[in-house]
Amino acid sequence: MRARKRRETRERLTRAAMALFLERGFEATTLDDIVAAADISRRTFFHYFASKEDVVFAWQEDGSTALIAAVAARPATESMLQAAENAIAEMVLQLDPREAVALARLKRDNPALQARDQVKYEKLERELAEALLKRAGNKADRMKARLVAMITTGAMRVGGDLWAADGAREKPELLAKRIFAAIRAIFE
Repeated sequence: MRARKRRETRERLTRAAMALFLERGFEATTLDDIVAAADISRRTFFHYFASKEDVVFAWQEDGSTALIAAVAARPATESMLQAAENAIAEMVLQLDPREAVALARLKRDNPALQARDQVKYEKLERELAEALLKRAGNKADRMKARLVAMITTGAMRVGGDLWAADGAREKPELLAKRIFAAIRAIFE
């Protein structure tokens, strides 16, 4: 029950903060605004997050964890690149286009969030490489796993930028397939 209450409080806090960030902008939203909207104290806020930036990226942490699990669950018959592509194509089906575009713009317009976004992708790349390596079951594939992870996170960044710039008009799973087809075409 305690864990559920903590999870619910964290979700309420994250939802309240994100709604304010998207409505007012990141810089214009104060910590006091967030705690008032979430109906918690400042002290409680710091039990969950160290900063406003942490709230923005908490929303994405669940997606990264789910992507790693989706890659690990792909059939062994798929190549590393195919497994990453198919996992991403599955994951993007869960995106709320308006929310994703708004978040992309929020990060694009704030230098501190841009820097944090870079760190997030570097962490995802490392975790994805480990998941791919574990899935392959062959330590000799370490370099290949790292390269596929790097290509995959790059594809996610390019895809996210293109999708947001286009106003999320294309279905994200189709864009993911198109990006991976372009990657393959580079090597042909």
